Amino acid sequence: MHLTEADLRRIGSPVTVVKAPAVVDSADLRDPAVVATVSEMLRTISAGGMDAVLRYARELDGFTGTDLLVRPAELARAGDALPADLRAALDAGAERTRRFAGMQRARLQDFESEVLPGVVCGQRLVPVGNVGAYLPAGRFPLLASAFMTVGVAGVAGVPNVVAATPPSRDGRPHPAVLYAAHISGADAVYAVGGVQALAAMAFGLLDGTPADMIVGAGNAYVAEAKRQLYGQVGIDVLAGPSEVAVIADDTADAATVAADLLAQAEHGPTSPASLATTSERLAEEVPREIEKQLAGLATAEIAGAAWRDHGTVYLAPDREAVARVMDTLAPEHLEVIAEDLDWWLDRLRNYGSLFLGPHSTVVYADKGMSGTNHVLPTTRGARYTGGLSVAGFLKQLTYQRATREATRAQAEPTVTVSDFEQLVGHRDSARIRLDALRD
Repeated sequence: MHLTEADLRRIGSPVTVVKAPAVVDSADLRDPAVVATVSEMLRTISAGGMDAVLRYARELDGFTGTDLLVRPAELARAGDALPADLRAALDAGAERTRRFAGMQRARLQDFESEVLPGVVCGQRLVPVGNVGAYLPAGRFPLLASAFMTVGVAGVAGVPNVVAATPPSRDGRPHPAVLYAAHISGADAVYAVGGVQALAAMAFGLLDGTPADMIVGAGNAYVAEAKRQLYGQVGIDVLAGPSEVAVIADDTADAATVAADLLAQAEHGPTSPASLATTSERLAEEVPREIEKQLAGLATAEIAGAAWRDHGTVYLAPDREAVARVMDTLAPEHLEVIAEDLDWWLDRLRNYGSLFLGPHSTVVYADKGMSGTNHVLPTTRGARYTGGLSVAGFLKQLTYQRATREATRAQAEPTVTVSDFEQLVGHRDSARIRLDALRD
C-alpha cells in the first residue's frame, strides 16, 4: 500500500514522500510456493476425502482426536471459564454486529414493478443455503471474526452456517473463539484449520453438505485456498495483510495517530500503515512518536517490522490532494482525524471502511464494538468492491412475467436484433409467439 511513480503523476499535486516503504510490494503478492502447496493439498483432499483432512489436521494443526466436531455440550460450556468482563465484551460485540446487519437487511427489499404495459419485472433477495466460516486462531485469536461471518450470515437468513477453527490448546480450539461462535449462532463448529478446513467445508466433508460460500480471514495459505476454490464456492473477499491509513490535519494529535497506525501494524510484519497529511508538523512528529511507542510495545517485533518495511508518510499541499492520495491507495481501513468531517465523507470514494473523527478508531470495529463488518478488501480492492455485509449472503434474483398483450412490444424488436446477429433460434423463439397472436 504505497504510491508508485505513476500514481504520483496521476495525482497531479506535489506530494512529498516523507517516509517510503523499505520493501516495495510487487503487483502479484502470491508466493509460488504457497500456490503450489495449496494446489497439491486441494487435490489430495478432493481425492482422499475425510481421511486426507484428518491426516493434514494431525500434521499441521496438532489434532489428536478422531472427530473434528466440537460437541454441542462443549460449545455451550465454552464461555464458562472465560473472565466475566471478556464474556460481557464478546456479548456486546456480537449483539452490535447483528444490530447493524439487521439495519442493513431492513433496507434491502424485494420489489415488483411494471416496466412496460403487460411486462412485470421484480427481484427477490434469497439467502444462500450453506455457509462455511473460517475463524482464525493463530498467533492471536481474532474473536470478533465470528460476529462478522457467522452472525451476519444468520441475520441474512442463511439456514446452515458451520464454522471451522484450528486447535490451539491441548489439541482443542480456543474457548473464547468457541464462545464467540456459539453466541453468533453457528450451527456446528469443527476443530480444523488452514487449507484443510476450507477444503473440507467446500467439499462437504464435515457435515455432509458442501458450502455455497466460504468466508473469513486467514493466513496466506487460507487466502490462496479461497482463490483456488472460488467458482466452486462463493467467497467474501480475497484479502491480503491488514491495512490501515490515516488522514490527518494540523488539529490531530501525533500520539493518537501513531497509536492507530501501530494498532493495525501489529496484525503482522507485512501489514501496511500509511499517513497522508497536510501538516508538516505531523509528518515530522508521527514517525518519531511511532518509534517512541514501539519502545514500550509488547508486539514491537511485529509492528516495528511492519512499519519499517511497509509504512509510509505522505505530505500533500491541500485536502483535495490528500483525498486523491487515499483514493489511489484504496486502503482497507481509513481514519480521518481532521476538520470538516462531512467534506471527507462526501469526497472520499475508495476504502473498505471509514472512521471519522478522533473518537472513532479502527480497533473499535475490529472488536465488533461499532457494529460494522471488518471483513474488508485489501490491496486496492476497495476501488471496485466493498466488504462483507448482510448483502453478501443474499442472492439478488430477478424474474419477469408478461401478458399476451405485451408480446408484440417485446417480440418484434427481438426478431430485428436476432436477424441482425444471425441467431435464428433466438428469432424463431420470438416469432412463434408473434404467430400465435394471429390464431
